[in-house]
Amino acid sequence: MLTILNAIKRVLVGRPYRNDRLAHTLLPKRIALPIFASDALSSVAYAPDEILLTLALAGVSAVTISPLVGIAVMLVLLTVVASYRQNVHAYPSGGGDYEIANVNLGKYAGLTVASALLVDYVLTVAVSMSSAANYLATAVPGLHGSQALIAVVGVVVLALVNLRGIKEAGSVFAVPTYIFMASILGMTLVGIFQALTGTLGRAPSAAFEIIPDSGYENGLVGLAGGFLLLRAFSSGAAALTGVEAISNGVPNFKKPKSKNAATTLLLLGGVAAAMLAGILFLASATHVHIVQDPATEFLLNGKPLPAGYVQNPTISQLASTIFGSGSILFFVVVAATGVILVFASNTAFNGFPVLASILAQDGYLPRQLRTRGDRLAYSNGVIALAAGALILIVAFDADVTKLIQLYIVGVFVSFTASQLGMIRHWGRELKLVKDRAVRTRILRSRTINTIGFCMTGLVLMIVLITKFQHGAWIALLAMFILFLIMWSIRAHYDNVAKELSVDEDASPRALPARVHAVLLVSHVRKPVLRALAYARASRPSRLDAITVDIDPEETERTVEDWEKLEIPVPLTVLASPYRETLTPILDYIKHMRRDSPRDLIVVYIPEYVVGKWWEQLVHNQTALRIKARLHFEPGVMVASVPWQLKSSEEAKKLQELQ
Repeated sequence: MLTILNAIKRVLVGRPYRNDRLAHTLLPKRIALPIFASDALSSVAYAPDEILLTLALAGVSAVTISPLVGIAVMLVLLTVVASYRQNVHAYPSGGGDYEIANVNLGKYAGLTVASALLVDYVLTVAVSMSSAANYLATAVPGLHGSQALIAVVGVVVLALVNLRGIKEAGSVFAVPTYIFMASILGMTLVGIFQALTGTLGRAPSAAFEIIPDSGYENGLVGLAGGFLLLRAFSSGAAALTGVEAISNGVPNFKKPKSKNAATTLLLLGGVAAAMLAGILFLASATHVHIVQDPATEFLLNGKPLPAGYVQNPTISQLASTIFGSGSILFFVVVAATGVILVFASNTAFNGFPVLASILAQDGYLPRQLRTRGDRLAYSNGVIALAAGALILIVAFDADVTKLIQLYIVGVFVSFTASQLGMIRHWGRELKLVKDRAVRTRILRSRTINTIGFCMTGLVLMIVLITKFQHGAWIALLAMFILFLIMWSIRAHYDNVAKELSVDEDASPRALPARVHAVLLVSHVRKPVLRALAYARASRPSRLDAITVDIDPEETERTVEDWEKLEIPVPLTVLASPYRETLTPILDYIKHMRRDSPRDLIVVYIPEYVVGKWWEQLVHNQTALRIKARLHFEPGVMVASVPWQLKSSEEAKKLQELQ
């Protein structure tokens, strides 16, 4: 079984890397940009849709102000990018927001930020993959209705790619990411040129009349309209997700790490802002209309649309309008968008495992998440992230609109906390520095982080107010539960360390009064005789052999064989009126413990070493149950004595040939 699994693992993941290969996995800026920035860059594929969809609740007139909402989102994006450039210079270790909050605001704040980021990374994968599945269904209408299955397959494939190693993943993702950037920016330039020359057409949905939702018949006027406008802004703020991943991934950059990370952040901010602005401008110019339920919210010539009408996303409608539906460039734009949405999840696949590793080092997550796998990637973190995303995709049926309501709450919690932490960091630095030039630089950095704190804090309040009842409470609940889990794990590790610590009264030379060996006998065969030989070789103070009377005929045969060999060890037969094996053995050992509480009891159990996976199902099951139960008995040790079956030798030879 192990040989088969190992062979499958090598095919899917590749051969393991030595530790000295770690330096070769570090990333230059041209590879780091598509890896760490694909999430934020890809947000132009769904953030405009969410802005238009939310504003559409107030009718066609409300949709016309979508570019203004986009400008507000761009302003926040550029402010956050400028703030995080200060972060990566001050904290290049890869802890990112968690480290900043933990060092400057305390462990409670650090753990809050960590739980928020972990939840948001999982949501990033779920939202991006679900959106990619929707774009694929746009290009291939026959796939409509299978979005959840497509998203699940995408997550599995992406996890396998990341298990092969971070640099291999970057090489796979670089070209498609740059193609996406070129296609969106190129489509924007062509669209702007057509708008300036008066040749820009109208979107396929431009002729549809939007039926305002109840309470918004008068558009965005009044308190309800203002609330809806803030809700549209909070949905568009999804464009900011992914910025924090660069601060968590600084250790993966080539030297100088901080400088390269800061440059990548600047490129990310400029490109993402330009793409978002271009999409929203063209959507407004071509009158793109997006609603939640086209069959009930759209009218064409005063009549509702057919129930089977499929609504295409904004970018798909723009590509159709600018390049023509069915043209090569149309398919290039749609395909590039779908691919980048898949790759956007890769930002989380790089950020989540690194953060989980740091949390594991600090004792807040299981230690298995701390170390790198065969390919120098944090394999357990990759698997944990994929599992969480798959659960969300299946639970919400890959519905982007539902998933995005849970989105961005966590990332703005981390944004706000990290900016406050940076303000405190720079405040401490100012007290230690006397040089005027350095103080000026610190003051400039603190001013940038202060502006970032005010802006992200305001956005966080808007997001909480506008999205709480639409699903944000689920994300907050998940963060709270994760906070409690991590806190309990740390408490467990602390308690275990305290329990196992060696105090002054403990003596490492303390020995048990006597050693009492017990041999478990089922049949008198070679494995039992080998276990007997090992037990005798250890020279215990006393050696007993026991067998459980499950079948009287077999027990009698076992006693006869034992006596026939004249073995100089007494064989005790344990009665079992209910035909149990485990209970009589435990009762026997507990009785020994009561009679001699200072004795060490060593139980020798013969075991078969098998070569085929199915053989494990028919051997060693009783031994495994006995061992598992005896581990809970104080003063008792279990010694497994292996006996290699012929099939195990064949499996060993096969493994050596590989």
